[in-house]
Amino acid sequence: MNEITELTESLIKFRDERDWAQFHNPKDLALALNIEAGELLETFLWKSSEQADIVQVKEELADVFAFAFLLAEQYGFDVKQIVLEKIEKNALKYPVEKSKGVAKKYTEL
Repeated sequence: MNEITELTESLIKFRDERDWAQFHNPKDLALALNIEAGELLETFLWKSSEQADIVQVKEELADVFAFAFLLAEQYGFDVKQIVLEKIEKNALKYPVEKSKGVAKKYTEL
């Protein structure tokens, strides 16, 4: 068993012990993921990266991961596989020779 599967199973156990599966449909998981991402952003609001409370960053990032893993599980996605596929896709859109050190969208390269 890989770590992502192990984490997802722990999240499912936590959820199921509380009978929360009824609230964890894909739409609501996506909404929760976005809300938690917003809370992560809030930890940086009006501060430099160095001024952000690292404990809060860690907490909010954990929430983002949790909802992302639960959403992936709803669709039967293999998290490692879909991330690797996205890296391959981005490698085609952002070839090193055109994008190295450049912060432009692939359509502007």
